[in-house]
Amino acid sequence: MTAVSSLQDAARGRWAVAAMFFINGFLTGSWAPQIPVFLTRLDISKFTLGVLILLFGLGALVFMPLSGYLMSKHGSRAVVRGFASVAVFGLLLVALAPSLPLAAAALFLFGGLVGGMDVAMNANAVSVERRLSRAVMSSSHGFWSLGGFAGGGAGGLVIQNYGHLTHAVGVTIIAIVLLALTAGYLVSDPKKLAHEEHHKFTFPKSPGIYLIGLMALITMVPEGAVLDWAALYLNQELGADLATAGLAYALFSGAMATMRFAGDGVRNRFGAVTTLRVCSLIAASGILVAALSPWPWLAIAAFAFAGLGIANMVPIAFSAGGNQPGMASGTGMSVVTTMGYSGILLAPSLIGFVAEHVGFTAVFVVLSGFLAAVFLMSNLAHAADFVAQPAE
Repeated sequence: MTAVSSLQDAARGRWAVAAMFFINGFLTGSWAPQIPVFLTRLDISKFTLGVLILLFGLGALVFMPLSGYLMSKHGSRAVVRGFASVAVFGLLLVALAPSLPLAAAALFLFGGLVGGMDVAMNANAVSVERRLSRAVMSSSHGFWSLGGFAGGGAGGLVIQNYGHLTHAVGVTIIAIVLLALTAGYLVSDPKKLAHEEHHKFTFPKSPGIYLIGLMALITMVPEGAVLDWAALYLNQELGADLATAGLAYALFSGAMATMRFAGDGVRNRFGAVTTLRVCSLIAASGILVAALSPWPWLAIAAFAFAGLGIANMVPIAFSAGGNQPGMASGTGMSVVTTMGYSGILLAPSLIGFVAEHVGFTAVFVVLSGFLAAVFLMSNLAHAADFVAQPAE
């Protein structure tokens, strides 16, 4: 294979893996507007719904290490295709579930398939980065956000006019078509990476990968906190009306999505370590100002400013996890993603308990300190600055 054709394949693979991120975000985002129908259709309480949603997260956390194991044997391309081929039917299974036990099983499986696909597509994005010798991880996560926006934004309108089953069928068809058009262009792992991958899967003994996982975790906890609690903080502690309070996460999320599409260029120019240092300071200062602000609009602006920083911290941590020297990419990625997503899935309930006793101001001050700690850990991201790897 010539160098030119290899670069062309890698360029196509870059857009193919972007499509995987979009599909994953689209499936996840399309679940959100199904939730009200799900609640009334099964005639369950909000507490039961909360338990079922937790099962979705637990499914993801169980399947993520499994994805790492499968990649150690088959490589990231095959595992992305395998999980994606089944995950596209996940929402439809949930929408068809006629009883509580079947709904619980369907949600656990849906979360597991989406989570397993998530690890594999991140590992495949690392393979693309190695092939192209430039960052693509941040914009890949931007496509995930775009998919979530498309799924969540259109879902409510479709369900209201055509019903939840029609919506689920439509989402499934769109996901299948996108997968069929793009999956064939996913890149295989570079030779060096493939040689590293096809060993027996074991959990790493090196503490470095767990420190990177911790860095991903404490970066994703504030993201979950803003999602679940920012509006309540603005409403209860700063006196904002509900419409104003709802803008906190909207602007935070919009800032994140915008910066993720710009993030690869920033990282390619300044390097992963420098980018992470600056991003962590921006994120920490934004959350701190939001915590100490006496005015709702200043807090909203500060949350948006924090979103600009947080946007690229997780993609850099994922790239660093997938590029650990002497470690299979899938193994490193499964550790970092599992630890990171445990933060966004499990921490918000703990935050709610703590805030009930000390208030949200104190909680956000502590979260700002977590983000400042990432600044001190930034050197761990040096592995995300990669060199080109040979093609097949």
